[in-house]
Amino acid sequence: MTSQSSPIILGVIPARYGSTRFPGKPLALLAGKPMIQHVVERARRAGSLDRVVVATDDQRIAQAVEAFGGEVVLTGDHPTGTDRIAEAARLVERSTPVGMVVNVQGDEPLLDPADLDRLTAGLAADPQAHMATLVYPLKDEEEFHDPNVVKVTLDARGRALYFSRAPIPFPRGEGTLGWRHLGVYAFRRNFLAEFARMAPTPLAQRESLEQLRALENGHAIQCIQAGSFSIGVDTPGDLAKAETLLSGRKG
Repeated sequence: MTSQSSPIILGVIPARYGSTRFPGKPLALLAGKPMIQHVVERARRAGSLDRVVVATDDQRIAQAVEAFGGEVVLTGDHPTGTDRIAEAARLVERSTPVGMVVNVQGDEPLLDPADLDRLTAGLAADPQAHMATLVYPLKDEEEFHDPNVVKVTLDARGRALYFSRAPIPFPRGEGTLGWRHLGVYAFRRNFLAEFARMAPTPLAQRESLEQLRALENGHAIQCIQAGSFSIGVDTPGDLAKAETLLSGRKG
C-alpha cells in the first residue's frame, strides 16, 4: 500500500451511456449484475491499483455504481475515453497525488486482473516509455484481415512501431501472424495530460486510432503481452457470448 503522500496508481474506467450499437451498455445485466460492476470488481482485484474509479457524465451510471459500492468521478462530456480519464485524474489529484493512470475499458467484463498488474509493471520497468498497452498473439487468419481487429508491430525492446487496422506485418512467406492490440493503457501521469492536449494527427485520423497521436509525436509506447485474451462487449450479441464464458469461470 502507498502512504498518503506517495503518488498512487489510479485505475479509471470511462463509461458513457450513449452507444450507437449498444445504448446503455454499462448497465446491461451480465450474470445478474450491471456490466460495469464486473469491470470494477476485476480492476479492484489487481494488486497494483491503489484506487479504482468510474468516470462518467451520466447520472444513471453514477447511481448504479454507487449502489454496488463503487466510486464515481463525475466528468463533463468528452469526445474520447482518454479525455475523460484525463479529467478524472485531475479531479482525483485535488486530494491525492497520482503517479500513473490506467485506462480500464468499461466493456471488458472478463479482463484478467493479473494483466493490469503486468501492464503497470511493464511501464514502470521502462522509464523511457511514456505509456504502455496490452497485446496478445494473433492466431486467427480471419482476425488478421479484419479491420475491426487492431494490429501492432513491435521493435526489439517491445515498443510499438505502428498500430493499424490493416494486416501488418505483410504476411510474405511463412511466419506468425503477429500481435493484436488490446485497448487497455497505462500512462505516466504527466504524459496523460500532455497526450490529452495533443491535436489530432494525420495517421491517427486516417486509421481512427488515437494512440497513433503518441507515436506521431515521437513518444514511446511499451507493449506488454497479456496472459489471456478477453472479449470486449460492443453489441448485445457480445454480451451473450460473455455470459456464456462467465458461466464457465469462477469470478
